[in-house]
Amino acid sequence: MYQLSVELPDTSARLSFVTKKGNVYVSATEFAALTSAGIYYTDKTQKIELKYDYYKIKLTAKSQFIVVTDKNTGAQEVYQLPVSTLLIKSDLFFPLTYMTEYLEKASGYTITFLPSRRHLILTKGQAPVNNLPAVNSLYDVQSLSIEEKANGTLIRLKISDKVITPRFSIKDNKLFLFFSTEKISPDLVNSFVPEGFIKSIKLVNITSKSKQLEFGLTGDYSGAEIIRDPSKGELIVTVHSKMFASEKNPPLGKWKFDTIVIDAGHGGKDPGAIGVSGVKEKDINLKIALELGKLIEKSLPGVNVVYTRKDDRFVELYKRGKIANEANGKLFISIHCNSMPRKKSSQKGFEVYLLRPGKTQDAIAIAEFENSVIAYEDNPDRYKELTDENFILVSMAHSQYMRYSEKFADILNDEWKRKVKIPAKGVKQAGFYVLVGASMPSVLIETGYISNRNDESYLKSSRGQKEIAEAILSAVIKYKEYYHKEIISN
Repeated sequence: MYQLSVELPDTSARLSFVTKKGNVYVSATEFAALTSAGIYYTDKTQKIELKYDYYKIKLTAKSQFIVVTDKNTGAQEVYQLPVSTLLIKSDLFFPLTYMTEYLEKASGYTITFLPSRRHLILTKGQAPVNNLPAVNSLYDVQSLSIEEKANGTLIRLKISDKVITPRFSIKDNKLFLFFSTEKISPDLVNSFVPEGFIKSIKLVNITSKSKQLEFGLTGDYSGAEIIRDPSKGELIVTVHSKMFASEKNPPLGKWKFDTIVIDAGHGGKDPGAIGVSGVKEKDINLKIALELGKLIEKSLPGVNVVYTRKDDRFVELYKRGKIANEANGKLFISIHCNSMPRKKSSQKGFEVYLLRPGKTQDAIAIAEFENSVIAYEDNPDRYKELTDENFILVSMAHSQYMRYSEKFADILNDEWKRKVKIPAKGVKQAGFYVLVGASMPSVLIETGYISNRNDESYLKSSRGQKEIAEAILSAVIKYKEYYHKEIISN
């Protein structure tokens, strides 16, 4: 254990730190004491909370995710760090460089780190500004914020649990959101400031109960999408930039269903999850991938199979998407096994995931584990902009492929129910780095839980791997028929 020298407004101090893969991690409990934060830690959940006057920051051991809570409104923001926290002797150590922005916002300190001198300067500034909109509990649609991004505009609506996701339409440069019985705060209109594609807002009464929000649009937008985030109590409307719109009449050769990319998750120095009997996830993934590829080549002679790996080697996540794009893939299937921290778990089942921000804590936890592979990579910094919010923007860029991803996921879920012993748990969504780079319809599948003795036994058996590959093949064949009908005949 090493120590940084710390310079405070009225004194000096020391702060314990360790280094890992070039990152400096500092003690959360010691940092809390230096910045006069209240602290709450539980051994059971291995979570620590730093409590400042206006904000709280919650960190979890061995996790990339942090939660920043506005103490005034209760509003929460979830952020994803490019590397996980460390647990050392009942203390959490966080990556200092990646946490600076959030700590400055919460604590009111300006943080200057001089790594060459192993010196940290903490300068007390003004009290942190509460820049989250106040919540008016009298209304179901309570507040509005608009953010311009490089590839679109986000409209965030703070909502109560009563709100039903509204229907929406775009016509004559106007975006309409239709609400049936919800009460909408007039502050949405009164405090509106134009931003990005959104130039105006109007609240219109349709009947005595139903209302609509009417947003005036400007610029080169192509469409919109609504995402509900129950963990934050928000509706997020994404207005897409035209630069990500698909071609109206692409050459048929470009869209011909002629290449499938099969990605066997993990590999080489990254074993993935470890099963009850000690089996490694990377080995199961590879065997299923090779079996699937063999079946596709036999059953669909006009379809080329491309593998991101065909043996036990480590392939960085961004390179997997690069391989898929260079092959001009028409479908990307990433194969994984799930696991729970406790072995011999009762949790079981198959899940198929789409690239969107996770809606549930379970989905976030699964994405967190699958994304943790970047710790093995030479340059994990390349992923640092992929925060929870930016996954929304990534899904905007992928929106032209999303309905095809959803269709394949639905078909696969149905085929799985008919052909595979492991129960299907449905189509879900989460932010997987491996799906970000693949510019094509893409899914990530968790074939089962190797922390469950029954799932693991089936997954590591030749029979189980063959049945799984056959179920995926059956889904591919049905999807190919749908795809050609949708793309080629139109």
